[in-house]
Amino acid sequence: MTTTAFDLDKLRELEDSTRRAWMTYNERLRDLEGDEYERVESDSWTELQRELRRLERRKASLTQNST
Repeated sequence: MTTTAFDLDKLRELEDSTRRAWMTYNERLRDLEGDEYERVESDSWTELQRELRRLERRKASLTQNST
């Protein structure tokens, strides 16, 4: 089975969501310094990694279903 237009749209949405996750991570750290940066960075990194894994699972399920 070939990838449908619907699947391509969903894949684009997932790519957009990935970019937004990275932007959110960067924005949370902007203008922070010292101990505050260290604390926020650790929490933000954990949250980013969780979101990236979730998006990767969704992407895998889409690509798996289209083959």
